[in-house]
Amino acid sequence: MSSNDRVIIFDTTLRDGEQSPGASMTGEEKLRIAKALERLRVDVIEAGFAIASPGDFAAVKTIADTIHDSTVCSLARAVDADIERAAEALKGANSGRIHTFIATSPIHMQYKLRMQPDQVVEQAVRAVTKARNLCADVEFSCEDAGRSDIDFLCRIVEAAIDAGARTINIPDTVGYAIPHQYGELIAELLTRIPNADKAVFSVHCHNDLGLAVANSLAAVVAGARQVECTINGLGERAGNAALEEIVMAIKTRQDLLGVHTRIETEHILSASRLVSGITGFPVQPNKAIVGANAFAHESGIHQDGVLKHRETYEIMSAQSVGWNANKMVMGKHSGRAAFRSRLDELGIALAEDELNAAFARFKDLADKKHEIFDEDLQALVTDTLTEETPEHYKLTSLEVTSKTGQVPQARLMLAVDGHEQAASAQGSGPVDATFKAIESIAGSQATLQLYSVNAITQGTDSQGEVTVRLEKGGRIVNGNGADTDIVVASAKAYLNALNLMQASVLRAHPQVEGI
Repeated sequence: MSSNDRVIIFDTTLRDGEQSPGASMTGEEKLRIAKALERLRVDVIEAGFAIASPGDFAAVKTIADTIHDSTVCSLARAVDADIERAAEALKGANSGRIHTFIATSPIHMQYKLRMQPDQVVEQAVRAVTKARNLCADVEFSCEDAGRSDIDFLCRIVEAAIDAGARTINIPDTVGYAIPHQYGELIAELLTRIPNADKAVFSVHCHNDLGLAVANSLAAVVAGARQVECTINGLGERAGNAALEEIVMAIKTRQDLLGVHTRIETEHILSASRLVSGITGFPVQPNKAIVGANAFAHESGIHQDGVLKHRETYEIMSAQSVGWNANKMVMGKHSGRAAFRSRLDELGIALAEDELNAAFARFKDLADKKHEIFDEDLQALVTDTLTEETPEHYKLTSLEVTSKTGQVPQARLMLAVDGHEQAASAQGSGPVDATFKAIESIAGSQATLQLYSVNAITQGTDSQGEVTVRLEKGGRIVNGNGADTDIVVASAKAYLNALNLMQASVLRAHPQVEGI
């Protein structure tokens, strides 16, 4: 295939994905995901919104300084301060991009921007020109393009391309489009805009009507050659087009779509699980490509067909997206070299002290659990790195009593800045009692917004991975914990969230205007 047949994959998990309520990530977590995206061979990684906060700036800068195989991008409104901040964060990038945007729909221009169409065009041109003077690669987005007048879109896009934008994004910001209509919009823009051949046309679809992937593919058929998406479809409201679904649809239906990507699909599953573990957003079992049931067959007819010939009921192989990694490869007799080698195969890079801590945890886990799966290793590393958060609170011991007909009770010991404090509490269940005992010491006054438990692997000896989401004063944090004892995992997750609240890196949730 020619280069014109390649679809550029633009991943915005770290920017739009983080705008999901409760999905805020630390800088270290963002870097881990960026490395996984680079391993996946994502073309463009939108690392954040550099002006949103010092933490966002630092994360974009760190990713730009670290990632070499993917273009690193920062979002910026069409204002000088945003663009200058983005350029500063991207200085160290091997390949950087400034992504600037302004709203173009009548409702946004009238009620949000309070600007006339002529003013919007003027500001867009000024922003693209400034960005182009600071960075060779500039993308321009028409926010709410799906509800914009097509004549105005033609006018502002032509002006943006003349000003130096080499990627033009036509987002369905509110998930309003229908596939055939959205495809027709892209086709008409490509036909009507005189200088359309000087830019790559991109699409960014939200999933409010469950059509983000369908709309994106319709746009590709119409001539779009960049798709903006996220791992697991993460994103605000109903989320974005899911990267794994876009990529596998293109790969599986090359006969119909006639395009390809450079994504190394066998790393899709590990990236999905990493994002799920860090954000605390579990993947539903029937989720396409990466759900636990995606390649499961219960019907006798289906099972018989697959056994005779896989393609009777499977349009792609489980191995092609990474499911072949679900085999036990480690145990209590595995050494440090094998442990390091398996982490390398999973795309997990640790500093020497982190590796030592993770290996010690691995040995403890191997004493409790005979078979160690890749999912266990992912959770183990997340749990190890979680403990690098400054530990204001640390669990020293925990005893829980739960008996039929009696009120559950928890007794625990916490080290608070190194000084031990004991507490006990009753609750409606062992986890509730444990959280109440912790709160009797911490007195955080935070609101518990989410308590999520996921079994990492099959079997009664599986580790439980717990996510606790706390909110206080408009700030939201996710705490994570993993253990074969689900109550201990819950306590770890709650304490991790409390420690994050104490950390100076905490920031308000990034619900800033975006595309």
